[in-house]
Amino acid sequence: MSATRAHTHAASVPPADADADTRTEADRDAETGAATPGTDHGTDNEDTLELRLPEEFLSLFDTEGTDGGGHREPRRDDGTTPPNTGQPYTPPPYTALTPACEALLGNIADWGPVTTPAGVFRLVPVQVERDLPLVSRWMNDPAVTAFWELAGPQTVTEAHLRSQLTGDGRSMPCLGVLEGTPMSYWEIYRADLDPLARHYPARPHDTGIHLLIGEVPDRGRGLGSTLLRALADLVLDKRPACARVIAEPDLRNIPSVTAFLSAGFRFSAEIDLPAKRAALMVRDRSLRHLL
Repeated sequence: MSATRAHTHAASVPPADADADTRTEADRDAETGAATPGTDHGTDNEDTLELRLPEEFLSLFDTEGTDGGGHREPRRDDGTTPPNTGQPYTPPPYTALTPACEALLGNIADWGPVTTPAGVFRLVPVQVERDLPLVSRWMNDPAVTAFWELAGPQTVTEAHLRSQLTGDGRSMPCLGVLEGTPMSYWEIYRADLDPLARHYPARPHDTGIHLLIGEVPDRGRGLGSTLLRALADLVLDKRPACARVIAEPDLRNIPSVTAFLSAGFRFSAEIDLPAKRAALMVRDRSLRHLL
C-alpha cells in the first residue's frame, strides 16, 4: 500500500436496524459462525449476517495458507513503479479471462478507465509472460517484502500469479495503469469465498482489494488513497450485487490503514489472520457518497 501521510480517523457508523435487533452479540455470533476468538466487534451490528453458504462454496476452504486454487491467506499492502523507459505503456489486446473468473468477478478487462485527480486510471489483468519481471521486482522491494512475503527469484512471484490465473476464479491479479504507465499491482477477489471469510461476518458478493503501489516517488503523497477510492467505487459500479468492498491491511502498516481511511473505508474491527493481525476496512455502497 502507498505510504500516504494523511491523518484521517474512522467514522462511527451506527447500524441502521439497531432498534429492531434485540439479539445479543453471542446470539448473532452463534448464528453466523463468524466470531473470531479474541476479536472485539463492539456494537457494529451492521457487519453481521446469518449466512448459509452452498456446499460448493464451502469446499473452497479446505486449507489455510494456500488452497486448491493456490490463493494465499491475506497478508497484503505496501508499495513500488516500473523503470522509466520514456515510452508510454500500451497494453496488448486483453486476453480472455477464464469462465470461472467471469462468473465470480465479471470481466475486469472490460471495466474500462476512470478519471481520478491523479489522471486516467485503469486495471489491466496480468499476463505473466509480459508482466512477471516488473511485478517480481516490486515484490523484492524491502518495503513490500515485509507485508507481501513474496521476495526471491521470479519463480516465486510467477507461482503466486499463475495460482490465481489458473485457479477457481475468485481472485484476479491486475496491473494498475495510470496515465499510460503501469505503477501498481492489484488483486481483486471475492472476499466471501476467500479463506478470509472464516475470520469476519462475510456477506454474499463481498469483494476484496489488495494493493501494492510502485516505487518510492509514488509513495507518501496521497496517491494510494486516490486510487483506492477510485477502484472501490469502480467495483461497486461494475458489480451491482456487491454491497461492500473489503480490505484487511496489517495493523502494523499504519500508512496503509491511513490510506484506506482517507479513501472512504471505515474501520470495522481487528481480526486475527494466520499470518497477521489485521484491520478490517469496509467501504459500504450505502455510505460511498458520505465518506
